[in-house]
Amino acid sequence: MKERVKSLTLALLVACSLVQSYFLIYQLPGSNPVVKSESDYIRTENMGTTLEADAMLYPSQIAVHLGEERHTVFYPDSTFYNLIYNRLKGRQFDGFQRYDIDNINWSDIRGKDIGVELEFGGGVPVELLQKVMQIAPDSLFDAENVNRLLIFNTGTDDQVRVFFFSSRGDVVYEATKADLTVQDVQQQVDFGKDWVPYTLTDGYYVPEEPVDLVETGLNIGLYTAEQMQRSLFSDLSNTRYIREKDGSEIYTDSKRSLQVKQNRNWINFTDPAAPSAGENSPSKNVLSAIDFVNQHGGWNGNYRLEQTSDGLEEDQHRIVFQQYYGTGQFGSFPIIDLSTFHYGAITLEMRQGTITGYERSLIYGSGGSWEKKVVSLPGGKALRESIASLQTEASIAGLYPAYLPTLTEKGLLLKPTWVVELSNGATRVLGLGPVDKPGADADAGEDEEAGSSDAATK
Repeated sequence: MKERVKSLTLALLVACSLVQSYFLIYQLPGSNPVVKSESDYIRTENMGTTLEADAMLYPSQIAVHLGEERHTVFYPDSTFYNLIYNRLKGRQFDGFQRYDIDNINWSDIRGKDIGVELEFGGGVPVELLQKVMQIAPDSLFDAENVNRLLIFNTGTDDQVRVFFFSSRGDVVYEATKADLTVQDVQQQVDFGKDWVPYTLTDGYYVPEEPVDLVETGLNIGLYTAEQMQRSLFSDLSNTRYIREKDGSEIYTDSKRSLQVKQNRNWINFTDPAAPSAGENSPSKNVLSAIDFVNQHGGWNGNYRLEQTSDGLEEDQHRIVFQQYYGTGQFGSFPIIDLSTFHYGAITLEMRQGTITGYERSLIYGSGGSWEKKVVSLPGGKALRESIASLQTEASIAGLYPAYLPTLTEKGLLLKPTWVVELSNGATRVLGLGPVDKPGADADAGEDEEAGSSDAATK
């Protein structure tokens, strides 16, 4: 009897040991196993902050059409920009009808009718735009990418018309059931009556007066190559180090490759053999890209979804997030990514929801600034003459103020400048420099800026 009890007890102990071993290896049922596959990434310590998709879905600018060929433009985070956009986010858009874009004279509408126009850069998938705006589901419209939204009062009757423009450039969608009145549109247009006047010229807007921005020198820190390696490789013991003739460094485990350009403080990570599964949906790819950045480096500031486009290979999407910087009342403006100094953009190559490429700067704002002054970017005749010198290269597709980044001994200098987008896809920085504006308060929005810097280092 005693031997039988001993045997049963021993068997029970062995069974308990096996169960305990199982839980140690696989944690709890339904959770991720401790043993990682070769395709898994390791989440490292918090580097930058994490962001949600809705924080990066906003227009690059809002143009206000005042009628009689008069216009003005509001930029992100400025007071009237926020008022207009926040009001529109609460309105309902439904009853979509599709038209050929050439069926309507858009230049005539922008010149004569009053309204507002939201521009979304390279385009936003409708499925994502539905996260921040009350857009009713529509089987045809939901598959589109939208690059602008035009809302205007017709001059012949008491009616508001709303059009969403496809980024493909051939069709528009009218929301025939929009929760907007003529009075709603009039109130939004009234915000621009006393603002800087702009002239609409061949599809882009030229200010007739100087535009104020804040030139700023930011204190910075630098993510290390070791931090990025720990984040992007599942087993560092299998990585090899290669030094290129141009001074760049390459870390590889024979499948993935991390190139670090120390002189530019920039990384280029590629994982061409990453397994892919599921549909190649632009919206799902964007959400996967945001999750990936959240887990592998984070965001070193404020960003806007700038571009979702087809990649170089079949079933690929290229997604670009543009960094913005702003100080209170002056608004926020994009930081230009230059070929001579990469900064200001995070770019990902996607294949069916899986990251195959990842580019970003290792520089981040560490909090505070060492220089801040209000400057004015020239408008009117001087600006037109500067733009004219580029028209021999290609037609002008867009004009906007931005920050030109320069790495100095003190930190990162953000200098305001005018940027021109050409119809061939090229971007040109105008040589028309800003001038100091005496008596302006450069400390406006100091608390807001400090908060952004702190968030970027969490």
